[in-house]
Amino acid sequence: MKKGRKVLLIVGGGIAAYKCLELIRRLRESGISVTAVMTNAAKEFVTPLSVSVLAGSEARSSLFELGEEAKFGHIELSRSADLIVVAPATADIMAKIAGGHADDLASTVLLATDKPVLLAPAMNVRMWEHASTRRNFATLKEDGIRFVGPVDGEMACGEFGPGRMSEPAEILAAILQFFESGPLAGVHAVVTSGTTREPIDPIRYLANRSSGRQGAAIAEALAAQGADVSFVTGPAAAETPNGVRTIQVETALEMRDAVFHALPAEVAVFAAAVADWRVRNPSASKIKKDGGTGPRLEFAENPDILAEVAQLQADRPRLVVGFAAETGDLIDNAVKKRKRKGCDWILANDVSPGTGVMGGCRNEITLISERGTETWPEMSKRDVAERLAMRIAAQFGDH
Repeated sequence: MKKGRKVLLIVGGGIAAYKCLELIRRLRESGISVTAVMTNAAKEFVTPLSVSVLAGSEARSSLFELGEEAKFGHIELSRSADLIVVAPATADIMAKIAGGHADDLASTVLLATDKPVLLAPAMNVRMWEHASTRRNFATLKEDGIRFVGPVDGEMACGEFGPGRMSEPAEILAAILQFFESGPLAGVHAVVTSGTTREPIDPIRYLANRSSGRQGAAIAEALAAQGADVSFVTGPAAAETPNGVRTIQVETALEMRDAVFHALPAEVAVFAAAVADWRVRNPSASKIKKDGGTGPRLEFAENPDILAEVAQLQADRPRLVVGFAAETGDLIDNAVKKRKRKGCDWILANDVSPGTGVMGGCRNEITLISERGTETWPEMSKRDVAERLAMRIAAQFGDH
């Protein structure tokens, strides 16, 4: 799952910055796209033009670029990649991250990100061995920051010892290992998301208010755990998640076909808000008002994709997860739905108008399984997705 992955490369100000050019080339050869951020000091060692040409996009360096920051560009940068890599990670950058400083674009991105971070330290041996750097190193590791290197070697200053930045091939290997590892490595997951649109005529359709945010977040969270994700989505306001194979559909029938085409899979999560009915014979031309009571529409029931997959005799996923979006009797309806559909887990949520869940950015979930019910506190849909992905990873163990 390297192809389609995105790396945000932050180039620090050290003599080892020249190695970032080779790293960018190797990343792109591996099918990984690169966006670069350069500190002001980095521009003293390599030119923004060189970095931009190799990356295939303009290198960013200023926190005060009006065109970008009017759109909160530093926030977008911090969230748009699958992994943030800092190479070279100078003693100054490490100190800023450890202390929570944000006085330039690079440090602001690192403080604002919710993505994994990999540092490739590079500095003089005495700087690496200094007590403050050792404290920062320990703090960053405790905070979950990943490291590659430094290694022993001859410094540009003529000294020898630990502090030399790892070679581009070694940094690339660490990046590839990150993308190819994880508790769900080797697991194929199918995730449905968004709404479906059932045509009435060429310009009208039946749909619902689903934004697709929850399904997209789940797909991305499973991919971050190492899963190979087939993401089947109807129309949605949410952005397409990173690191997944996306299949765009429009109607419930198209979604069913896409899901069965994506099987077999070990995990199937049905987060899409699929229309229960479709118009049996949609008009081939726009339906006109005739001054009467309006058109008479005949409906047909759409397939129950969740139930069909959950009740497969062959190629049934080991774990089938559904959603129960209810406006009343939440737990009772969800418990009955799990048994009726035959799925393993149901995530029940209240989508009454006052909750703001349908189409919103937050959710409150009750997980229902054969073991009973477990209510999660209200949290962002991203946090719900990450919690669910970790729960799925724990379920699979070493698979």
